[in-house]
Amino acid sequence: MKLLDQFKNGTLPPGVTNGQLWKAQKIKQAIIHPDTGEKIPMPFRMSGFVPFGTPVVVGLLLPNQTFSSTIFWQVGLNVLIKRAEHFSPATRILVQRFIPFPAVASANVCNVLLMRHTELSEGISVLDDKGNVVGTSKLAARHALIETSLTRVVLPMPVLLLPPLVMSLLERFTYRSWSRRSLLLHTARS
Repeated sequence: MKLLDQFKNGTLPPGVTNGQLWKAQKIKQAIIHPDTGEKIPMPFRMSGFVPFGTPVVVGLLLPNQTFSSTIFWQVGLNVLIKRAEHFSPATRILVQRFIPFPAVASANVCNVLLMRHTELSEGISVLDDKGNVVGTSKLAARHALIETSLTRVVLPMPVLLLPPLVMSLLERFTYRSWSRRSLLLHTARS
């Protein structure tokens, strides 16, 4: 915002490239409301549509909905959004870094349940030791869907959880080493 304001006022510092201006413009368009000029909360931005909307959609699609559960899923998100406004900046950064995991995990679970939902009502084939079909079982289908869903949640964990953890550790280390260096330079100059 500051960079764009400086550009409008003609007080742009030397060395600012067109690429930096375009990047600042894209960020502004993604975060700032064009009419009011206010910052758009994360759940209401286009980038927040899937991670914030998926749990509500899944909750609303659950079978045997009651009136109270429907109200919970529709109103519950609004309550969480209001609470999120009071998070500290560090908590907000952590939430932003870890949002891809619940989004991917919930999408994977939805995929399994939607693609294999008929198995719950019809059952799956049960085989004996020789591979012969001895019947069908709804209980075996339920166990198979639960195990498959859990696997689909666990498999993306290393890819989606390790990088944010490593990056936060690296940032802490870099910040600490930078602050030590600046302290040493400051004491050396004094």
